[in-house]
Amino acid sequence: MPQGHHGSSFDGAVADLTDVVILVLVALFSIPLCGTIVVALFYLSPRFRGVPVKELVGNALVVIPAQFAAYVMVVGFMSLLVWVRHRSGFLAGIQWNMPPPNVAWIAFAGGGGMALGSELMSGVLQRWIPKSLPIDEYFKSAASGYALALFGIFVAPFVEELFFRGFLYPALARWTGRILAIGITAAAFSLLHGAQLANSWAPLLILFVVGTVLTVVRARTRSVSTCVLMHMGYNFVLFTILWFATQGFRHMERG
Repeated sequence: MPQGHHGSSFDGAVADLTDVVILVLVALFSIPLCGTIVVALFYLSPRFRGVPVKELVGNALVVIPAQFAAYVMVVGFMSLLVWVRHRSGFLAGIQWNMPPPNVAWIAFAGGGGMALGSELMSGVLQRWIPKSLPIDEYFKSAASGYALALFGIFVAPFVEELFFRGFLYPALARWTGRILAIGITAAAFSLLHGAQLANSWAPLLILFVVGTVLTVVRARTRSVSTCVLMHMGYNFVLFTILWFATQGFRHMERG
């Protein structure tokens, strides 16, 4: 029987499905809004004046500031939502629960190990992974490579874990129980990256496995911060491998 079905929280987290729907709507509004504003600012600046809008939209150095601004809006709304709807502090409401330093380092290293495992899976499934993926288009220069690495290691894991493991998982688990909630959360996490991966089943399967591990960790530790650290370690190792493979993001055609 699903735990916490009639309660106001699940494992101490306050999020419910209404919160999830509201946050999805906020993200759907803030991402295109921030994207439009940032692209317009770049387009009107002397350095980029005359550059086609399509080219700006495909430039990581333009996309990342837009994504960062949208994430700030979404996280700010997360905090407001937890307070207004649940009268709870944000970190307590999402079960942030920072682990002690030794456990934190283990989580980071575990994420790195998971990245190596995903690379092995990629090798096994190589024949089913497209040689060129949409996300590769953003790696056009060393500057874009470093910008994407910084964003991918320090920003994206934080925001993605807040939503998937801080809001979506406990909201689902209240109604479906842990096992089904873990599977649905992992599937949603994988599908979020579908457009970047050409909706190819092989890389999405790898991300589903990664999402499953992260959600199981969330369920066992009741700590979103532990998932953030694992996610950071995962992305750190992947970007480190890419950095070595491309000689410091200088030969992106080898990535």
